Amino acid sequence: MRTVPGRTDRVVVVGAGLAGLATALHLRGAGREVTVVERGPGPGGRAGRIERDGYALDTGPSVFTGPEIVADTLAAVGEKLEERLTLLPLETTYRAQFADGSHLDVHADPDAFATEVAQLCGAAEADAVRRYLADLAVLYRLQLGTFIDRNLDSPLDLLGPELVALARHGGFGRLSSHVGKFFADDRLRRLFSFQALYAGVSPYRAVAAYAVIAQLDIGAGVWHPVGGIAAVPRALAAAAVDAGVRFRYGTTVEELETSGRRVSAVRIDGGERLPADAVVVTTDQPWRMVPGLRGPRRPVYSPSCVALHLGVRDELPGQEHHTISFGAAWEGVFDELTRDGRPMTDPSLLVSMPSHTDRSLVPDPVDGRRCQVLSIVAPTPNLDRRSGGNPDLDWTTLGPRYRDEVLGTLEDRGWTGLTGAIEVEEMATPLDWAAQGMAAGTPFALAHTFGQTGPFRPSTLPRRGPENVVLAGSSVQPGVGVPMVLLSGRLAAERITGPVPR
Repeated sequence: MRTVPGRTDRVVVVGAGLAGLATALHLRGAGREVTVVERGPGPGGRAGRIERDGYALDTGPSVFTGPEIVADTLAAVGEKLEERLTLLPLETTYRAQFADGSHLDVHADPDAFATEVAQLCGAAEADAVRRYLADLAVLYRLQLGTFIDRNLDSPLDLLGPELVALARHGGFGRLSSHVGKFFADDRLRRLFSFQALYAGVSPYRAVAAYAVIAQLDIGAGVWHPVGGIAAVPRALAAAAVDAGVRFRYGTTVEELETSGRRVSAVRIDGGERLPADAVVVTTDQPWRMVPGLRGPRRPVYSPSCVALHLGVRDELPGQEHHTISFGAAWEGVFDELTRDGRPMTDPSLLVSMPSHTDRSLVPDPVDGRRCQVLSIVAPTPNLDRRSGGNPDLDWTTLGPRYRDEVLGTLEDRGWTGLTGAIEVEEMATPLDWAAQGMAAGTPFALAHTFGQTGPFRPSTLPRRGPENVVLAGSSVQPGVGVPMVLLSGRLAAERITGPVPR
C-alpha cells in the first residue's frame, strides 16, 4: 500500500462530515496533530440538522447501519461507543408497502422475518429468505477484506483466493438475476434489489456483489441513534475535541499552498495559513481544490433525489420507522432515472419517521395530538446528461409541483392526512445539492458501476497532484453510504500513518 512520503506530524483535514471526522479520530489516535477546517457552523456535512418550532429534522442520511464501524472509529482515541451514543435497535427494520395493497415487515430477527414472509408469500419463499440471508452473509465476508475495508492501488491487489471465491459465488453476475434465482415472488425480488439505487445503478445493471448492501440493513439490522442521525457526527466531533483535535468552523479554504511536490500550508479565509505536513480533502469534487488533481475522465454519477423533511402535527397511525413504498412500475422507473432523464412516473419512495422511535425529535402533544417528523426520499435524475441525467429540468419550477405529486402519492398509499398537517418543511432538489458543491447535483456521488468500483474508483491517495494530499468521502474508495464514508476516513488516515493492526 502506498503512503504519504516524508514527515506527516501536522495534518489539516478539510471537511467535518463523517469522513473527515473519522479521518481526524484515526489520525489523532496515531499521534498526529490534527486541525479540521469546516465551512459550516458545526460538524455533520451531509448529515445535517434543522431545528425549528420544536421539530428536529435530519436532512441527510436517514438509515443507520454498521454501528461497529462507529465503535471502531471512536476506539481509535480510546473511546467507547456506548459512552458517546445511545443506539436503539429497530425490531422492524423496514415496512415494505406494495402496489397491490400488501405489506411486509422486515424484522432484524431472521426467524421473525421468515414467519412474516411465510404468511404473505408462502413457506417456500420463507425458506428462500433463510437461504438468501445466509448467502448475503457469505458475500459480505468475501467482499469486506477484498473490496471494501482496504486501500487499493491496482486491480492486481485483488488477486487472491477471495476473488476466486467471489466469482464462484456469482458475485460478478447481474444483481437482478442473482436475486431472481432465490425468489419467485416479485415483491421479494424488489425488496432485496432496490438497494442498488443506493450504489447509483439499476438492479438490472448492478453486479450481484452489490447484494451486500442488503446485508447491512436487512441482514445485519438497522439502529436509531437517540437524537437522530445528526447525533453521530456530534458524538464523533466531541470525542475528537476531547482527544485534542482542533476545529475551525465557519472557515473556508481559499488555497492549498504548494512547495515543490508537497502542500506546505492551507490558506483559509482572512489570509491565515495553517502549516501542514499532510492534507486530507473530503469535499465531493476535490479536483476543484487540489492543484494538479484531475477529476474522473468519464464519470458516471448516481441518480439524485428530491428530499422532503417534514414536521407534522398528526399521529399518522399504523406506520413504521422506515417504510419502502413501492409503486407498481419497476424496471421502467430505472430507465426513467438513468437513461431517459425524467422523474419516476410511478415512484418508489423511502419514508423515514424517526419520531416513531425517538420522541425527543418532536414537540409535546397539543390537544392530545402527537407530532411526527418525516424524511421522504424520491429518486430523480441527476444533472449530468452523460450519466442519463437531465440538466434541462427546471427544478425551480418543477420542485414545488413534484413535491405535491410525492405527497399526493403517499396520501393515496395510506398516509392519510399528511399534507394538511405539515407545520415545518424543508425540501432539497438536485439544484440544492449542486449548490452545496455536489457533482452532477446528486448527494450519492459517483455511481458504483464496475468501472468505478474497488481499484477503479478514485484512490484515497491519488497519483496526480501533491504527494502529501489524501482524499476521503463518497467519491473515493470504498464508496457511498454512512458505513463506507466512515471506512474511507480510516483508509485515508492509513495513507498517512501506514496500516494500523486490527
